[in-house]
Amino acid sequence: MPAPTGGRTMATLVSTLFISLDGVTEIDETWHFPYFDDHMAAAVDDDYQGTDVLLIGRVTYDSFAGAWPGRELAGEEDAGFAKRLGDMRKVVVTRGTQELGWRAVERLDGDLVPAVTALKAEPGLGKILVPGSVSVVRQLLAAGLLDELRLLVHPVAARRGGRLFDEGEAVYPLRLLRSESFPTGVVRLIYAPGELPNDAGYDDVKGQVPSAD
Repeated sequence: MPAPTGGRTMATLVSTLFISLDGVTEIDETWHFPYFDDHMAAAVDDDYQGTDVLLIGRVTYDSFAGAWPGRELAGEEDAGFAKRLGDMRKVVVTRGTQELGWRAVERLDGDLVPAVTALKAEPGLGKILVPGSVSVVRQLLAAGLLDELRLLVHPVAARRGGRLFDEGEAVYPLRLLRSESFPTGVVRLIYAPGELPNDAGYDDVKGQVPSAD
């Protein structure tokens, strides 16, 4: 649900990512597509339902724009989803000035955090979806702008590729909203920002350590 802020209704900002057990979100077709089935397709469809705007990093956008328009023209089984993406409003995070191509696409004006804050406050927007775009997701998490983090966790250690979480000072406590497991072993996890349950240290929990018996 959109969150009210200062008397205005803010759009919900949702990230959706395919991810391996070791945190890799740089998808390799050798470990991603073997797990793609009707259950994952339904989860992806659910992520896109009700979306008013796609907020996309430049690398992810180039991947989308390089593939989906051609798939729409080809008219095969995936043409319907390709058209859906083409028709959807797309806001691209880029500092480049070259033509973006495709349709219904625009650049995000200004620095990321204030520009996304303004986008969330646009009248009539209920849901903004960030597909992939890991560098953008990291910045949104750090700024406290992300409302949901949706992960499709593949039961595989990719062992190489870009990861979602980089090293930094702050931890990101998350609150599990719901989960679902698929026959392939993929687990869908949907999180919202949260807080640590308490400030306990070892002395506070040592009484719960299993006994010798």
